[in-house]
Amino acid sequence: MKLYDYILSPSCYKVRLMAALAGVKLDISPVDFHPGAEHRSPAMLAINPAGTIPILADDDLLLTESSAMLAYIAASAAPEWLGNGSAEETARTQQWLAFSARLTSSLGGARLHQMLLVPGNIDALQKAGIKALRELEAGLAEQAIRGHRFLAGDRPTIADIACFPYVALAPDGNVSLDPYPTIRLWSRALRSLPGFIEMPGIHRLHELKPEPEIQSETA
Repeated sequence: MKLYDYILSPSCYKVRLMAALAGVKLDISPVDFHPGAEHRSPAMLAINPAGTIPILADDDLLLTESSAMLAYIAASAAPEWLGNGSAEETARTQQWLAFSARLTSSLGGARLHQMLLVPGNIDALQKAGIKALRELEAGLAEQAIRGHRFLAGDRPTIADIACFPYVALAPDGNVSLDPYPTIRLWSRALRSLPGFIEMPGIHRLHELKPEPEIQSETA
């Protein structure tokens, strides 16, 4: 699978992360999104007329929506990431996948405005992002009452990967995660998964090293 990628894009990171967790090796083709705007070059528009990234190509299949890429990678190599197959978990997974688009437009929009000076109403973007975070916090709290740490069930699915990056990077758009303890626990659970990979601004958990023993001085 070939991924047209920008290292600082949360949407591209979703795909890299899903591939790493599923044990899929990607052929990464870097795209100069900023400042080069290569994604809008004639060559890239010939691949994806929408002028967006990521783009995932696998033989004759070409995908331009990150949620579809997550589903394809999971179905190809790690179907457990699609859920347990029950009607309820399937519905929850699909609902949170759709919800992830709101995180992209709100928290992602605020981040682009603050970091790359992309035009936008920063107050409206931040307010929309906070509203989405409150909904996510409530949804995760309800799951916790059921004894589940993740959005759709007792193990992570592609829905968690779809929502995670823009939430984790919310502070880049000056939206704090301090008021959302359940989100922070969920983020910690995802970052502790075997195979988790980093991107700039999102780090894996590192075990705390024990304090060095203090040697007492002898006379």
